[in-house]
Amino acid sequence: MAVQCSTTGRHLRHLLRRPRCICSSAISPRFLTTGAAADAHEAADQMLRTFEGKTATRRQMIDGNQLQKLCITLGRKHLWPDLDVSTGTAPPRGTPLPPGYHLVYFTPSDLEGALGADGSDRTFNAPAPFTRRMWAGGRMRWFHEARLRVGEEVEERTKLVGATAKKSRDGSEMILVEVEKEFWGERGLSLVDQRSWIFRPEALPAAATTTRHDTRSNQPHAALTHGKSEVRDLRPQSTYSNAAAEGAFPERHLSWSPVALFRFSALTFNAHMIHYNESWTRSVEGHPNVVVHGPLNLITMMDYWRDVHGEGGRLHAKQVAYRALSPIYAGESYKISSSTSSDGGDGSSRNSEHPRHELLVKKGQTICMRGEILGHR
Repeated sequence: MAVQCSTTGRHLRHLLRRPRCICSSAISPRFLTTGAAADAHEAADQMLRTFEGKTATRRQMIDGNQLQKLCITLGRKHLWPDLDVSTGTAPPRGTPLPPGYHLVYFTPSDLEGALGADGSDRTFNAPAPFTRRMWAGGRMRWFHEARLRVGEEVEERTKLVGATAKKSRDGSEMILVEVEKEFWGERGLSLVDQRSWIFRPEALPAAATTTRHDTRSNQPHAALTHGKSEVRDLRPQSTYSNAAAEGAFPERHLSWSPVALFRFSALTFNAHMIHYNESWTRSVEGHPNVVVHGPLNLITMMDYWRDVHGEGGRLHAKQVAYRALSPIYAGESYKISSSTSSDGGDGSSRNSEHPRHELLVKKGQTICMRGEILGHR
C-alpha cells in the first residue's frame, strides 16, 4: 500500500536517506518479531537492538511457471519481445527476469496463525502497537551480467538497516523501517533491493471510521468494483528516437480489477486483506475499495520504462529510486508518464551511456508514485 509523504527533492536518490548498516549473523525469518513498545521512539530502538547483527537467509529456485503467471496477471503476452508466454508455456531455463519481477519470489512462508490481524506477514515487523504495514518506497540496483534467470538457485539475504520514529501529517506516531535484500545467484550478486515500510498503530473494527471513504477516490463506488483490467498506451508506441524528438513519450493508462489484485496477492502469497477483502478495507481501514499493491505499481512502472525507453533491450535498468505517495484503488484509472533528465538538469542525457528518466504514476492530478530510473547501455 502507498503512504503519503510531503518530502520533495530534485532526484529521488536524495529523498531516501541511507541509514547506518546493521549486519550480519544468519537467522530464520520466522523469528523476526519484537515485543510491545510504549511509543514510536521505544519501538524503533527496540527494533535496532533486536535485529542488530542479524541477517535472514533463504534459498529458492527461480521457477518459470511463476514468471509466466505474473505476465498473464499483468496482461502481457510477451515476457520479452521475442518470448510469447500467452499460450501457457513457462519461459525456458536461462530466461532472464525483467527488472522488478523478483518481487513474486521469496514470498512469505508463515502459517496463518503467525499473520497479523490484517493478514500481513510479520517479518521484520515493528513491535505492537505499530503493526499496520504500508509500502513507502525504496531503491533497487541491478548488476546486469549477473541478473537472475529461470532455473537458477538464488539466495536472498535480508537485514534491517534503519528504524526511525516519525510523525504523520495528522500528528500520529509511526515508524519508518528500512530493510535491505541482496539476491545472490550463480554469477554472483544480482540485485540489491532496499525497501522502506511505514508502520502505524493497528486498525481495529471498533475504531473504524466511515467518513473518509469519498475523499480518497476520484470515482464513484459503482465504478470501482466492476469491469476488467485495462492497460493501453495513449498513442501508438514510438521508437525511442522519435519519441524523444517529439519531446514527449507515450502515456500508459491502467486500471486494475479486483480479480487482477487477487491474482497478484496469490502470486506474492500476500494475505494482507486491504488488497482483496472489501469489507475489511472499508470498515476497518477506511478505504473506499481494495488497494492496488505497491509492488504491482512498481512493476508496471518498470515495465513501462523498458517498453518505452529500453531501446529494444539495448538499454538496461541499472538502478531505480521510488516513492509511494498516494493509494490507487481497484477500478480507478491512472497513468504512467516519463521525461528524460540528466545530472546537469538540461534534459540531454538520452545519448549518454547512463540515461536517466523520471517517471510519474498519476491518478488525475494526484501523484501516486514517483520514480527515477538510471539506465545502462
